[in-house]
Amino acid sequence: MSIQTGERVALVGESGSGKSTLLHLLHERYSNRVALIPQDPGLVRSLSVFHNIFMGSLDRHSAVYNLLNLAWPRPAELHRIQPLVERLNLSDKLFERAGELSGGQQQRTAICRALLQGGDAVLADEPVSAADNHQSRVILEALTESFETSVLAMHDVDLALEYSTRIVGIKDGIIALDMPSEGLTQQNLDFLYKETER
Repeated sequence: MSIQTGERVALVGESGSGKSTLLHLLHERYSNRVALIPQDPGLVRSLSVFHNIFMGSLDRHSAVYNLLNLAWPRPAELHRIQPLVERLNLSDKLFERAGELSGGQQQRTAICRALLQGGDAVLADEPVSAADNHQSRVILEALTESFETSVLAMHDVDLALEYSTRIVGIKDGIIALDMPSEGLTQQNLDFLYKETER
């Protein structure tokens, strides 16, 4: 499987088919050039939303700066992070502990961290699984605008078709379909799912 710059790839298939495994393999190969949004948001529960998002830029600063920012958030960092939390509707949670957030708010915090981190591409494992339809679209638009290239494991086939340029269907650990999303329908992807789950 190869991915070209500028592609927006959606990985679809039933749970356990291999989507997460493929994402982790891609991350191992390109970890220094991509932002990762895992299913488990990987937040430090005792730290605030602000600090969890700031972790996406730790490698840009010295250890001293990072420690100072832990104690007293720097105005420059607040200025960089504020637009991200505003876009994903987390402004009022900025200094709440991550462990006190709902699952959807934790997921959006992890997405903000990836947006701050930046990179050549984003790899995301079910980035809208805890979001309603409106919030899902806000998240996907933010990822599309912020990263030239994306590979997203998606549960919602309709959103996958809408926000991708390419669909990769995975079934039983193999790539069973690899086509441009334009012209595809949900019915074209039905064979990827067991009858009991449809």
